[in-house]
Amino acid sequence: MTFNSRSLLIGVDSQKRSAADLDELHALALSAGLEPAARLRCRRDRPDPALFIGSGKADEIASIIASEAITEVVFDQALSAVHQRNLNRIWQVPVLDRTELILEIFARRAQSQEGQAQVELARLQHQSTRLVRMWSHLERQRGGIGVRGGPGERQIELDRRMIEVKIRRLRERLALMAKQRQTRRKARTRQGAFKISLVGYTNAGKSTLFNALAGSNAPAYAADKLFATLDTLTRRIHLGEGLDGVLSDTVGFVRDLPHSLVDAFHATLEETAQADLLLHVIDGSSPERDRQSQEVSKVLSEIGAGDLACIEIVNKCDLIDLSPGVQKDPYGRIQKIHISAQERSGIELVREAIMHRLRMHVLDTSSEDQSSSHWSFNSLSTN
Repeated sequence: MTFNSRSLLIGVDSQKRSAADLDELHALALSAGLEPAARLRCRRDRPDPALFIGSGKADEIASIIASEAITEVVFDQALSAVHQRNLNRIWQVPVLDRTELILEIFARRAQSQEGQAQVELARLQHQSTRLVRMWSHLERQRGGIGVRGGPGERQIELDRRMIEVKIRRLRERLALMAKQRQTRRKARTRQGAFKISLVGYTNAGKSTLFNALAGSNAPAYAADKLFATLDTLTRRIHLGEGLDGVLSDTVGFVRDLPHSLVDAFHATLEETAQADLLLHVIDGSSPERDRQSQEVSKVLSEIGAGDLACIEIVNKCDLIDLSPGVQKDPYGRIQKIHISAQERSGIELVREAIMHRLRMHVLDTSSEDQSSSHWSFNSLSTN
């Protein structure tokens, strides 16, 4: 990837999918260190087997690349290795797809050892599908010492084996880290900690809300950019009345999040699936907030957290002239809260909602314990 380059952003409409607004791709490109110079949306009912967009559109784009001095082309869709190779040869500039762009951002932002290992695993898994006959060094080599005549292994086979070894080692490291996290999680469970997890679309304001709730105790990095933080951060928070909770800030979701990243971060996302309460942070100022909420709900279902208790936190209400407030269901339970995490307005409403859910959780737990004790007593009496 060429940094500080002049990039052409391309979105393709098809029968199955309409290209989304390229504003998000623009923000992703900026996060990856690129300089978007031009945008193009086109339509193709089905991908061309060789060039994805067809030869005519490829020639048209070649003219744009020449006239605009484009040094890199970025697609808002996932491309096959064949498509990338052929377009690269025609345009003579690097061609990236959405998956590679997101992987590049994750690689630049991961800070912890586990986060870096997860991103590296995802990149290797993606790279293993990209081993195509593109360079001369992939031609068949001669056999080694003790081999008469015939050719040796293809370089592509050696590369694939090397990647498989790296993937296996990374999975072993991540499995060990997952066990360590599970041990810490069990310790919190034994202490009876009420677990709250922040989830939401990237750049919705999760880390800012995390800092507002957790205070100055090792604050999370927060910035107005996509995927500002990737590493899960957990802090104990004081809710009042002698009650505490454990708050976790997780990686933000995004449309068409690469499956390799979902798989690689699955162990980290298990922290979300083990929560007692989810706070779904929504960017209230985004015109795409409904679609973004659907994407978050889809990922939550994939990781087994779709049925957990959840409160929607509509953030950035100061940008849409909306006062902080709450919305309740017919049973009086808070379902949605409007806040501005940046302005610290509405934070007490969030604390009160967490306290209310915590009291309900304590009552439910006590009821379950009493029912269990009653069942055990009756069982012993009967015996």
